[in-house]
Amino acid sequence: MKITDILGLLGGLALFLYGMQMMGQGLEAAAGNKMKQLLEKLTANRFMGVAVGAGITAVIQSSSATTVMVVGFVNSGMMNLRQAVWIIMGANIGTTITGQLIALDVGAMAPLFAFAGVAMVTFVKNQKAQHIGEILAGLGILFIGMEMMSEAMLPLRELPAFINLITKFSNPLIGILAGALFTAVIQSSSASVGILQALATSGVIGLPSAVYVLFGQNIGTCITAVLASIGTSRNAKRTTVIHLMFNIIGTIVFTIICMVTPLVSLVESFTPYGPAAQIANMHTLFNIVTTLLLLPLGTNLASLAEKILPDREEDMEEGMSLRYLKSVNGVSESGIGYSAIYIEQLQQEVFRMMNMAKKNVHDSFQAFLDSDIKIMENVEKREEYIDFLNKEISCSISKMLVYETNEKSSETISAYFNALGNIERIGDHAVNISGYTKIKSENQIIYSEGAKKEIEEMQQVCGEIFAYLEEPKLETVTWLSKISALEQKIDDMTVKYRELHIERMKQGVCSEEACILYSEMLTDFERIGDHVLNIAQEIAAVK
Repeated sequence: MKITDILGLLGGLALFLYGMQMMGQGLEAAAGNKMKQLLEKLTANRFMGVAVGAGITAVIQSSSATTVMVVGFVNSGMMNLRQAVWIIMGANIGTTITGQLIALDVGAMAPLFAFAGVAMVTFVKNQKAQHIGEILAGLGILFIGMEMMSEAMLPLRELPAFINLITKFSNPLIGILAGALFTAVIQSSSASVGILQALATSGVIGLPSAVYVLFGQNIGTCITAVLASIGTSRNAKRTTVIHLMFNIIGTIVFTIICMVTPLVSLVESFTPYGPAAQIANMHTLFNIVTTLLLLPLGTNLASLAEKILPDREEDMEEGMSLRYLKSVNGVSESGIGYSAIYIEQLQQEVFRMMNMAKKNVHDSFQAFLDSDIKIMENVEKREEYIDFLNKEISCSISKMLVYETNEKSSETISAYFNALGNIERIGDHAVNISGYTKIKSENQIIYSEGAKKEIEEMQQVCGEIFAYLEEPKLETVTWLSKISALEQKIDDMTVKYRELHIERMKQGVCSEEACILYSEMLTDFERIGDHVLNIAQEIAAVK
């Protein structure tokens, strides 16, 4: 091979992979935030689940991307394990569309697709049209890269060392290992099958040798999902086990069939002068037949995955850490469904932080009422955790917004970012209230029964408003109006309790020091209500 051939091969591979990535990003921007609703509606039925998995993968040209998305959805609780089985099966069928398109030789239209797509991105102002343009441009670039690879590989037909290497692939074990390794490295079965087709089109490899490499490529594509499952929940890891089992079982079955039956010759006879079509047809046959074989056993695969990775008592986490957002670290920010996964887990992390603030508000009043220094210390420790979460979640959001291209998703993420600041301030007011406990104890300040009853009522109404905030499942206007009514009640109570306390001072029931602390507490109480309403308004804006 000449230097120009090598450069052409590398350039073609670069365009091929970039075209696939561009298509995926275009779809993510156009419809990523709708993935959750689509999957929830359509995956209850196994046949519909397979169809959805196949359809999504056919569009984004990557079963790895679909499986990674499913891993994220299972991990975030958006999908259960048995629903995931059908999506994974469909993804394996959908990924064969790339090979079929290549076999149909639509490459002649590639420049037209690329031009139309780039023109839409550059000249059309409508955002949705721009996303469609990205998809078209990606498709065109993909096939231009494919043509470049095929041309660059032509000299390999006469290279003795390469021919000697290729002949070894007729050994099933070596062929499977080679296919799995190569696909694991580039993390795309569509790309690796496309390269195999380019080799076949150039006359370098025939179907008898390519078939085992093809089977291995189906196993190698699982590596992306395996990497994405690192640090995720047990169920998410089981999803990758199911993906692996599907392809390993299929490989074993088809390897045996190819060794003892004339299946390879039969597939060759369908398109005797189309080596790319032969590989595409075998790839499609492999995934459709494997799906049909395993479709009745889908729930059994899920049960087997649960046995392979049984439930266990999670080790207690030492120190402070993110619980949900850390589990998306293995997922590419440009991956399909990433936004939906991220937003779901961001919501869980924000509500976890809010629960800590709620607990601190309740405990701060209790510490003051009981003069309990131990409760006060617990509030202060929990406040450190709240501050930690505020910092870590904010950093995560700032990184995510760099990649986010969907306007609706960006608005949702920004709303949760604004909510974070309000939660952190609630935590500060809770610490203020608990801190009055120490002053009260050191100065032996005594409060009247009336004042104590009012503090108990403050604690109670704070619990009520937090309870509504944690249940945003009501119709948005109704939900927000109930929280607004409680916030107004807090304002009214603040005014009323100030008047009552001034009256107690006139009567000499409460000391001057007690008055100052109580006045400060009322300010904190009123501010807590304001911040809860702010949080509710942010959430309502993106519901």
